Amino acid sequence: MTTLLERFLRYTKIDTQSQHDAESYPSTAKQLDLARLLEKELLELGMSEVELDQYGYVTATLPANIDHDCPVVGFIAHMDTSPDASGENVKARVIENYDGKDIILNEAENIILSPDVFPALLKYKGESIVVTDGTTLLGADDKAGIAAIMDAMRHLIANPDIKHGRICVGFTPDEEVGAGVAYFDVQKFGADFAYTIDGGEKGELEYESFNAASARLKFKGISVHPGTAKGVMRNANLVAMEFQSLMPLFDRPEHTEKREGFIHLTQMSGLTEAAQLDYIIRDHDKTLFEAKKQIVRNAATYLQSKYGDDVLELEIKDQYFNMGEVLKEHPEVVELARQAYRAEGIEPIEIPIRGGTDGSRLSFMGLPTPNVFYGGHNAHGPLEFLSVNGLEKSRDVIVRIAQLVARQ
Repeated sequence: MTTLLERFLRYTKIDTQSQHDAESYPSTAKQLDLARLLEKELLELGMSEVELDQYGYVTATLPANIDHDCPVVGFIAHMDTSPDASGENVKARVIENYDGKDIILNEAENIILSPDVFPALLKYKGESIVVTDGTTLLGADDKAGIAAIMDAMRHLIANPDIKHGRICVGFTPDEEVGAGVAYFDVQKFGADFAYTIDGGEKGELEYESFNAASARLKFKGISVHPGTAKGVMRNANLVAMEFQSLMPLFDRPEHTEKREGFIHLTQMSGLTEAAQLDYIIRDHDKTLFEAKKQIVRNAATYLQSKYGDDVLELEIKDQYFNMGEVLKEHPEVVELARQAYRAEGIEPIEIPIRGGTDGSRLSFMGLPTPNVFYGGHNAHGPLEFLSVNGLEKSRDVIVRIAQLVARQ
């Protein structure tokens, strides 16, 4: 029998990195490599209604083994990994009985995972953790979530004495680039409510997320030979730099925490003739979120008044909204998760997500979807690591939720 850890390690070997601004869906074809494997494994487990659709969504159901009606619960995780770091040729390594000291991930490159920098490591002294070789991300976000769901379904099928209602599972592409549920059919999925298994450390329970938007500014310059540029040249790079100087210093991610939002410059490119800045705008509070978007608009208007309307184009797109606005109308969904955590000896760590999950959009699409932990830390980078115990407990919480739903 494949263990939960072995299952996770198998998934990490498949590169599923998604890509911003792709014209295809999924954004990268390699995500389908994992999708096809999951389809095969779901069939081998004995799941019903297994499907890999044209958009790359993998869905399946586990029929109820009780003789009374109860709500239908869903469990969802995403297949892609972040574009922020390579997901190719991941070399995962299990450290057993971690001693609480620095972990040399890559001696040649002097890449070290240290509790001096990441004190959360000390929570796992004496336990097993999974790390990388320091050259790629691990992909626990969210392959650990996938593994936990898959192993929970295996456990339920292997133990028919555990009573449960109908369960829906779904694995999505492109979550990391904000398009995870762009074509997700909530009605076809068939759940009354769901949980994304996409949180961090053991115990995290999240039911609030950012309101989110993207902003793209395209700057138009006038390029002439610098020897004859006086009074003529308009350097698009410099106008772009001036725009960034108008953004509030303490509204950057590196100066914010908890419920504080930010305006984050994610990418920049340019020549004298043309430049581009890409931002993400985030805030838990809808009023403050709208105010941050207005700061961007006001700066753009100021530069247009200074240099001419043609100096820049601004496009702001809303991406998702705070799922807490929906979930406050469905407190029983969050309470059910709390009960499952405590039944497994875990006290919930209830924090607002400084980000978003598929559940952010799904909640507004009619499927209330809080976020459950998978046991990882430091997502999106080569210092990512996973608690094996946290992964196991994530699986156990999924099983427990299924049991509790069946009693309703």
